[in-house]
Amino acid sequence: MSRKKDKKGSYGQAGLPVARRYVLPQSRTRMVLLGLLAVVVLLGVVTADRLLRNGGLLSNGPLSSSHAGFEGECASCHAEDARQVTNEKCSTCHEKYGDELGVYTFGAHYVYHSDDFRRLVESEDEVACGTCHAEHEGREATLTSVADSQCLECHDYGSFESGHPEFAFAAEGIADNAALPFPHIHHVREVMKTEGLEDLERACLYCHNASDDGRHFESIDFDRHCDTCHLTATTATPALPVKEVWSTDPGVQTLENLVASRGPATRWALYTNPNEFRRRGASISKSPVHHEDPWVLENLRGLRRVLYPEAGLADLLKTSPSVGEGQYRQLYQEAISTLEMRALGLRGRPEPEIQRDLARIDELLTSLRREIDRPLVTLDENQFLLSLDSPNPDLGAEDVIAIEDVVSELTTPCRQCHVVENATISRVQKNQRVLERAHFDHRAHILQRRCLDCHSDIPFEEFARTTETVEPSIDRAEIQNIPRVEVCRECHTAQLANSSCVTCHDFHPNKGARSDLLLYLE
Repeated sequence: MSRKKDKKGSYGQAGLPVARRYVLPQSRTRMVLLGLLAVVVLLGVVTADRLLRNGGLLSNGPLSSSHAGFEGECASCHAEDARQVTNEKCSTCHEKYGDELGVYTFGAHYVYHSDDFRRLVESEDEVACGTCHAEHEGREATLTSVADSQCLECHDYGSFESGHPEFAFAAEGIADNAALPFPHIHHVREVMKTEGLEDLERACLYCHNASDDGRHFESIDFDRHCDTCHLTATTATPALPVKEVWSTDPGVQTLENLVASRGPATRWALYTNPNEFRRRGASISKSPVHHEDPWVLENLRGLRRVLYPEAGLADLLKTSPSVGEGQYRQLYQEAISTLEMRALGLRGRPEPEIQRDLARIDELLTSLRREIDRPLVTLDENQFLLSLDSPNPDLGAEDVIAIEDVVSELTTPCRQCHVVENATISRVQKNQRVLERAHFDHRAHILQRRCLDCHSDIPFEEFARTTETVEPSIDRAEIQNIPRVEVCRECHTAQLANSSCVTCHDFHPNKGARSDLLLYLE
C-alpha cells in the first residue's frame, strides 16, 4: 500500500526542496474563530456568575453565613493583591471601636485567661486573623472551629487524650487559700436534716447555686446561705473591757467613744440601736453580732493599730490585703469605700478640726481614685502590706499578750468560720477561678454525669449519711474537689465526646467582656 507523499517545491538557485505548506501556509481562520468563541463563553460565565451567583463560581468557594453579605465584594476582606487578608480589614467590623485591633489580639488573649494585665504586651508570634479563621469553606462552615493544628503551632501539647498536661491547679499544686475552717460533710448533714433531703447532690446545690447561664456558680453569700444558722439573734460577744477614745490600753470603745473618734464607723454609731449593747461597770458586750459588724471591725482596727502602727492603707480594709495576683484593684476599691463612708459621717459638721480631717480624707480619695483610673499603670499592692514582722516595739510583752487576748475575745463569733491572724480577719477568696485557661459548661455535662461522679475528692458518699467524725485531712475548705484531667478523658476521646482544643479553650475574650477589656487596651 503506497502512502501519498507531500509534494515538495524548491527555492533558490540551488533548487533546495521545501514542503508546499511552508510556502503556502494553511488558513488560521479556524483558530481565530475558536479563540473568539472561548472568549465569548468566558465572558458569559463571568457575567452569569456576577448576576446570578454573586461571584461564587470564580472565587475559592462560598463564604460562611457570617460573611455571606460580602460575597462578590472581595475588597471588603482582601488587600490589593487579592490574596492576603489583613488584620486591619477584620478590625473594621469586629473591633467596633477603631481600626486597630484591641480585644482580638494576643495580648487580650493573655489577659482574658489570666487577669494579669502586666502580660498586655505585643507578641513576636502574632499571626494574622485569616491564618486560623479560614473562609470560602461554604455557608455551613463555622469560623470559630479552628483546627487543632493551628493551636499546636504555639502550644505543643499533643492530643487531649494523651499529650495534654494535667490541669495547672493540680500539676503545680496551687493552694486554695480558703481562710475558712469549713467542713463540707458537716454542713451537708445539717442541710439534709433541716431541709428533709435524701439526695446528697441537692444538699450541695443548696449553697452552690447555678448562675443564670447555668455554666458557673454564684459566689457563696452569707445572707443567703449562712445566716440561718450562724450569727443568730442570740449570738453575743463576751464581756470586753472598755477603753477611752485615745487610750492604748487593751479594750474596746463604746458607741459614744466611736462618735467622738470620728472614725469610719461614726455615722453607723449615730444611728445604730443602743439596746444591742450591755454595759456592766468597766466591761461591755454586744448582742446580736451581725456579719461584718461595724462595731467589731472598728474595734479590731483600733487594736491592730496599737499592735502594728505601720499598717499603711491596710488600715482601711475590713480584712487582710491578701488577694490574688492581678486583683490589687479590689484593695483600692475597698479603701476608697471606707474613706467615702468616713467622709460621709463628717460632712456638714462645722468644727474646724473635723473640717481639717475631711480635707485630708478628700485629698487621699483623690489620690486613690487617680491611681485606680490609670488602667495601664500597675497598682502598687505594697501600700496595703501590714508590718507584721514584730508588734509595736514600744509595747512590752505583757501589753502585747493583753491586746491579743482582747482581739481573741472580740472575734469569738467571727472565728467560728473565719481565721484571725495578727489582729486581722483573713480575706476569703469567694470567686475562685480554678480552670483559668479554659471554660467548663455544667449544662453540657449534667445530663451525662452526676455531680459526685466527677467531684469525688471529699468522701460524701461514705460519711454524709453517718454520724462518724471526719478527719480534717480529708474534709477541709482547702480541698478544691475539682476533677483531674483523667476524669475528663473518660468521655472526651476520639470515639465519644469532642476533644478538640476549642471544645474547652477560647482564644478571644467573650464579647460580654469587651467593655471591661477596652479600659486596658485603648
